[in-house]
Amino acid sequence: MVIKCCCIYCYARPSHGYLNLSAGLDFETKLFAKVNLAEILRDELAKKNYTCKPINIGSNTDPYQPIEKQWRLTRAALALLNECNHPCTIVTKNALIERDLDILAPMAERNLVQVFISINSLDNKLASKLEPRASAPHRRLQAVKTLHDAGVPVGVLVAPIIPALNEKDVEGIIERAAANGANSIGYTCIRLPHELKQLFREWLEIHYPDRAAHIISLIQQMNGGKDYDSNFATRMRGQGIFADIIRKRVQVASRKAGLHRAWDTVLDTSRFVAPRIHSPQGELF
Repeated sequence: MVIKCCCIYCYARPSHGYLNLSAGLDFETKLFAKVNLAEILRDELAKKNYTCKPINIGSNTDPYQPIEKQWRLTRAALALLNECNHPCTIVTKNALIERDLDILAPMAERNLVQVFISINSLDNKLASKLEPRASAPHRRLQAVKTLHDAGVPVGVLVAPIIPALNEKDVEGIIERAAANGANSIGYTCIRLPHELKQLFREWLEIHYPDRAAHIISLIQQMNGGKDYDSNFATRMRGQGIFADIIRKRVQVASRKAGLHRAWDTVLDTSRFVAPRIHSPQGELF
């Protein structure tokens, strides 16, 4: 059975509902590979009305899932972006990204890529429960250093921050991120849309029954008394006193470490050259 990195807090879990599958076990065990990804991407980039803007890879699920070792679809997409000088950002919590340094380093030389490594805890035991099959925190920090040493700009996302569970590590993560060569910091707080709210409750009762009610209470305080607030302006960071405290802690620690905000990254779109569409007839000229 093929199993993905299945973080219990993953806001992508409910997306399996579009396929009439569950956000629980089905999300963890029923994987779908878009085997023609590179071909479709090539067609899109080659359209006459296409406007080049940085593409974010990894906004829904991690592009370096264990299955990527077999299918190499992320690598194929990166190779195409590199070919036509198209900028991208990458979000991952897996050290498998080091495999693609031969593509990422040349892209970095042309200001075409920014990598973000997600690290939300320094506790390996907690991470193994929260993020099964993802790289351990110390291994992700090593990946930050490896990318930095190869000339690839890399930031760290402290995400998601879960009150009374992993938020104690916020300052430590930021400090170690800077020590390993990160250039920026971003963060989000946990959000529990749709089926995720019940899955997370069940997970808390299994692993941290003594803290479950307190953690849920703090999450609700950060979301206007609800498990989840869909308001785009507040859903990533929360609101209220506890959310303000986290924001200030991140700001102070980032300033002390000399790291700028992750969202201030600017990549070069001026180099883009539309890719050629492969034709079965070949090229005449």
